[in-house]
Amino acid sequence: MSTPSPYLDPARKHDFVFFFDVRDGNPNGDPDAGGMPRTDPETGQGLVTDVAIKRKIRNTIPLFKHGEPGFDIYVEAGVSLNSQHERAYAALGLEGDKKNKKQTAVNQPRARDWMCETFFDVRMFGAVMSTGDKPAGRVQGPMQLTFSRSLHRVLDQEHGITRVTQTKTEDTEQGESTEMGTKHTVPYGLYQGFGHFSAPLAQRTGVTTADLEAFWRAMTMMFEHDRAASRGEMALRGLYVFTHDDAFGRAPAHTLFDRVQARLTDQPQGADERARVVRSFDEYKITVDQEGLPEGITLTPLVDG
Repeated sequence: MSTPSPYLDPARKHDFVFFFDVRDGNPNGDPDAGGMPRTDPETGQGLVTDVAIKRKIRNTIPLFKHGEPGFDIYVEAGVSLNSQHERAYAALGLEGDKKNKKQTAVNQPRARDWMCETFFDVRMFGAVMSTGDKPAGRVQGPMQLTFSRSLHRVLDQEHGITRVTQTKTEDTEQGESTEMGTKHTVPYGLYQGFGHFSAPLAQRTGVTTADLEAFWRAMTMMFEHDRAASRGEMALRGLYVFTHDDAFGRAPAHTLFDRVQARLTDQPQGADERARVVRSFDEYKITVDQEGLPEGITLTPLVDG
């Protein structure tokens, strides 16, 4: 039996950095700000939440794992979380009564294990499943992502748009011919995010080589199958995985991440880089320092910008 590539081994610690960009789109609207792109108010840098990236991964996994046992999605649009817990109780023949603490203490571990076996995102990201009359406990996921942050300031633009039809019949009868709306975009932004995979936690949830393979594939595909006019053009520009030769790691993650840098090209000497107006990925260059990696560390560029 062939040995899997280091980055596919769930018995090892993995730390990874990724880059993606957006052109004329809104990568992650903020509902507290009328759907405007999320930004750091002090620096003007764009932000994309970990939740937004996980949503894209959850949406991508079923595209190539549909119907395959163990790759159901727990946090799924239009499906209540409590109904997912009920699936576990039904499959295991368990009775659910949250008020019966003794019964819950016996049922929860069995239901939790079933949820881990059945749902990819529970196994990988973890979940709080303590709601409803049939609770399934809590799972701490081994795969965690950070907020992604743009390397430079992004400019939020609000565009007025019109529609040639009305929502209400009475408006049409009154002779109104158009309806106004708005769309928020950033002209361009290159974002950087980080991720961490804990082998000890993966052992608890039952993550396999197939799970890691599916995760990396979903990362590379997530923008290709999540197109929308509001998101403009989004693309994964880099994905670099640092793999340790043991479960607990051989070097701090931040020292590894410092080896991967995205820099502006053709920057005049002494110029303020923060004032640079960037409108294309061609204006950046991603460099990776592979010299003198700490002992026991392997670097795999899955997407090399």
